[in-house]
Amino acid sequence: MEISADLGRCVGAGQCVLVDPEAFDQNDQDGTVIVLRPHPQNTLEIARAKEAVNVCPGRTLSLRD
Repeated sequence: MEISADLGRCVGAGQCVLVDPEAFDQNDQDGTVIVLRPHPQNTLEIARAKEAVNVCPGRTLSLRD
């Protein structure tokens, strides 16, 4: 699996960081998402990645096999 982010759509809400602060951060200058862990490995990491995709208000994040 791979998490990708379309930074042009990111509104900087930070919901992804709240869901999984080990996998996501925010740019200090504009608040856009930084993907720290682009390849979730285990069941918990994958579940958190899916939740982050679902809660993202800008639909910035995507997860693909």
